Amino acid sequence: MPVPPRVFLVGPMGAGKSTIGKYLAQHLKLGFADTDSEIEARTGADIPWIFDVEGEEGFRDREQQVVEEMTLWDNMVLATGGGVVKRAANRRALGARGFVVYLHATVDEQVRRTRRDRRRPLLQAGDPEKVLRDLMAERDPLYREIADYIIDTDGCSPRTVAQRLVRELQ
Repeated sequence: MPVPPRVFLVGPMGAGKSTIGKYLAQHLKLGFADTDSEIEARTGADIPWIFDVEGEEGFRDREQQVVEEMTLWDNMVLATGGGVVKRAANRRALGARGFVVYLHATVDEQVRRTRRDRRRPLLQAGDPEKVLRDLMAERDPLYREIADYIIDTDGCSPRTVAQRLVRELQ
């Protein structure tokens, strides 16, 4: 199978989309981009600030615009935010324009990986484990709906997951 010109990584926070995406792009000799980083670059503000000022809907509006543009970029591995699948327009763009990889991580693994991260607005209030369980219940079916390939990231280094994906994509 020839390497797809566009590989899109979806999955929950803490699945390793950005880190794995960088390794994957390097191995496949593709560019790498991240929707959250692009939003921050365009606004000059970080994601928590955008959530504070504009709320989740304001952030999702920005995210949808970025996804619409970035899913047309060729020769790219694109890491997306965990909630990108909430909007049908994003799911359509991702599913129609590239090879979608769902990086699956259990809630326990997400809790472990995100417990010290203060840059995750949805985890800053209440019980992070409950939030992650609720998000997984809502989003897992949506990730699966658009995924061309699903890979489990629990207990694996980002480099190992990337190497497994390279073997699958080549």
